[in-house]
Amino acid sequence: MKKILALAFLALALNAQAQDSVNESPKTPIGGRPNIPNDLTVEFGWTQLTNRPADLAINFLGSRSFNIYYQKPFRLFGENSGFVLSPGLGISTTKFAFKNDENLFRSPTLGAESSVMKDVKSVYGTDIEVKTNTLATNYVEVPVDLQYNFNKNDYSKSFRLSIGARVGFLYQSQTKIGFDSPNTGKVKVKQAENYGLEKMRYGLHLKAGSPGFNVWTTYYLNPMWQADRGPFNNEASQVSFGIAVGLF
Repeated sequence: MKKILALAFLALALNAQAQDSVNESPKTPIGGRPNIPNDLTVEFGWTQLTNRPADLAINFLGSRSFNIYYQKPFRLFGENSGFVLSPGLGISTTKFAFKNDENLFRSPTLGAESSVMKDVKSVYGTDIEVKTNTLATNYVEVPVDLQYNFNKNDYSKSFRLSIGARVGFLYQSQTKIGFDSPNTGKVKVKQAENYGLEKMRYGLHLKAGSPGFNVWTTYYLNPMWQADRGPFNNEASQVSFGIAVGLF
């Protein structure tokens, strides 16, 4: 599945590069970036959960997001209006680190597409030393951003603000647990399951900065888990923020 998505993403990028742009003038390279009239942006950041119960505790530094978006800009309302609409395609990955050596496991009562929170040591042994303990969620996302450029004569050198929307489709989620055991030595356990997560998510995206660098935040409007299928029957939503680098 990952290889298919990567190939589809590459094909889209090559197809977009091969077309002549009639809506965007060539960019001036910033810091060595290629002179290509489209946007490839990599976002790095951190993630928290809003509206969560106290028992669903997140380790802030260990909960990180990585997103990559390829977008095609279209100028709106004339060449010098400052407004640009940028639809595209991307991949969003988040690793959640829960506190107190806890992680998600399938609910024994609800079965498939469900989860409960358990102490890792209660599952694999009280004498283990936990080294790695994360939940990873991976989405294909469709971003659409409405951007305003303050330098209306040269967008490639302009400070810009944008508001946008993100619609994501879950294609993989898995837990990764690594520990040292006095009986078995080093052990790594990867378990790919749905864990009751919603298969689709949607949210708002804000960012500000230059073509080469900006700060961003994304707030997802719907709950992360399906109703009554996640730990503690929570209604928590994901919020992420960080910095981004424009590769071209």
